[in-house]
Amino acid sequence: MTSTDTPRITDAELRAQFPLLHQKLGRYDLVYLDNAATTQKPQSVIDAIAHYYTRDNANIHRGVHQIATRATEAFEASREKVQRFLNAAHKEEIVFTSGTTDAINLVAQTWGRADLMPGDEIVVSEMEHHSNIVPWQMLAQEKGAVIKVIPVTATGEWNIEALDALIGSRTKLIAVNHVSNALGTINPLHEVVSRAREVGACVLLDGAQAVSHFPVDVQALDCDFYCFSAHKLYGPTGIGVLYGRRQLLETMPPWRGGGEMIDRVSFSGTTYNKPPYKFEAGTPHIEGVIGLGAAVDFVQSLGWDAIHQRENELLHAATERLLRIDGLKIYGTSSRKVGVISFLAEGIHPYDLGTLLDNQGIAVRTGHHCTQPLWERFGIPGTVRASFAPYNTIQEVDTFVSALEKSIDMLR
Repeated sequence: MTSTDTPRITDAELRAQFPLLHQKLGRYDLVYLDNAATTQKPQSVIDAIAHYYTRDNANIHRGVHQIATRATEAFEASREKVQRFLNAAHKEEIVFTSGTTDAINLVAQTWGRADLMPGDEIVVSEMEHHSNIVPWQMLAQEKGAVIKVIPVTATGEWNIEALDALIGSRTKLIAVNHVSNALGTINPLHEVVSRAREVGACVLLDGAQAVSHFPVDVQALDCDFYCFSAHKLYGPTGIGVLYGRRQLLETMPPWRGGGEMIDRVSFSGTTYNKPPYKFEAGTPHIEGVIGLGAAVDFVQSLGWDAIHQRENELLHAATERLLRIDGLKIYGTSSRKVGVISFLAEGIHPYDLGTLLDNQGIAVRTGHHCTQPLWERFGIPGTVRASFAPYNTIQEVDTFVSALEKSIDMLR
C-alpha cells in the first residue's frame, strides 16, 4: 500500500497509540505542543524496546548463541529499514550514533580533521542549531579554517543572493539544516548543493527537523552526509543516524577506538573494520536502534500524505488564530515550512508565557531553542515555540490559543 492510498486514521485511533498523551496536568488535559524538541512514542516503539529486553537481551555481532543471533538480526534489520527510509544506496552508508549532535561531531573529528587545511572555508547559515555551529567553530580554530554565514531574511529564509559571495574556491564544506528547528522553514537545498558541486565542496545536512515531516531521499538531495535523531521521529532518545557516502566513509579515519571498530589488534599495530562498523566502537545502543526501526515502521504506516495533510491543517489553523491576537508576532513566515510556530507577545517574556501555559496543561518550548545567533539577527532573546505532530488536533489548537489569550491578559 502506498502513501497515496493509505486510509486516513482518525484522531482517536492515532492518539490511542501514544500512552503519554492520556494524562492530566493538574486539572487540565495535557496538550503536548513541544514536538520539535522531542516527539512522543507510540506503543509499537515501546513494545519493540520491551521485547528486546524481555526476549532478546544479548550483545550483538559477537555471539553464536540464539539470543545473540536474534538481537543482531533485529539490530541490522533496523539499519536496512533506515537505508530504505533515506533511500541510501548501500546499508553500509548508515552509521548509528547517539544523535544528530554526535553525528555532526563524528564528521568534524574524522573527515574534518583529515581533510581541512588552513584557510579552507566552512559555510553554515544564520539559522543553524548550535550543534551545527559549535563543532565547526572548534574544528576551524584547530585547523585555521574560516567560517562563513548565509544570512537570514526578515521572513526567516536564506538570502540566496548572498551565496555567490560566500561559496568559492576555498569552500570545503557547506553544513546547513534541512528544516529550521526555530522557524520551521524548509530550506532550498538544491541551490546550495549545486553550488557546492561547482566548487568541489562537501555538503552535510542536519535533518533532525525534517525526517518526521516528509520523505527524505539522500540520493536525490545529492548530499555527502545527512544526520538525524530518532527521538524526533517517534523513536527513543540516545540514538541517531549519520548517512555518509560510502566512498567518503571508506577514506575517513575512525573517531573512537574499541571493540567492533577493529579488524585486527596487536601491539605492533591495529587495522580497522569497514564502514559502518569502523565508526561504531563498543557496545551500541541496541534497544535504541531496534526502537528506531519500529519508529520508521510507524511513520510509514501512517503515510506521508496523511502526515502532511494533518500538519498543514494544524499549522494553518494555529497561524490564523494566533495572528488575531493583538501585539503577537510570529517569527518565520516562509510559505514553505513545517508545523512550527515561534512567536512573542509584545512586552511579555517568553518564560512567563510558557509558565502560565504549563499551569493550564499546555506544553510548549520557551527560550532560544539552541539558535542564539538567529535571534540576535532579529534582536530578541528567544521566543515561545509551539510545534505540531499528527497526533495533535484542531481542538488542541483551540485550547492552546484560548489559554494563550488568557495568559496574555493576565500578564498585561
